[in-house]
Amino acid sequence: MSSHFQFEQWVPFPLEEVFLFFANPKNLPRIMPPATGTRLEELRLVPPPEHATANAQSLAGVGSEIVTSFRLFLFPFLPLRARWIALITEFEWNHHFADVQKTGPFKRFRHHHELTAETRNGVSGTTVRDVIEYEVGFGFLGRVADQIVVDGQFRRTFAYRHAALAKLLG
Repeated sequence: MSSHFQFEQWVPFPLEEVFLFFANPKNLPRIMPPATGTRLEELRLVPPPEHATANAQSLAGVGSEIVTSFRLFLFPFLPLRARWIALITEFEWNHHFADVQKTGPFKRFRHHHELTAETRNGVSGTTVRDVIEYEVGFGFLGRVADQIVVDGQFRRTFAYRHAALAKLLG
């Protein structure tokens, strides 16, 4: 059974700056809750097509693989880590990119990151929209784990990211 989440955040920073921040996988551990102990283990970057930025070589274009590891959220006190390999499948400058889980804890996982310029109360900024579609697997037990554990973990992760993002961009 497939599950779906959507998170949205507006930040008072230019679209180009916010897009470059998210498209650089080295920023991923910085927006994850410290309790997850998220680490970049390996980057196999395929730079996006030429564009007017010197940072293109540090960005994850289509075909890039991002290998991370994190503490298992059920047992954060144990030195057990899970490995996750994400594959970038879409990339459009200053608009969106998407990744799918190649290897990891889910049966299926897709994360679409969409960024749009938006003015709120006379202030120019960027809306960051994350759409996550996933399947835990494991039948009935997976559905129970999704409701009890995964749902809360996603909410805590994005709440942390929302609080951290403005500080990191500023």
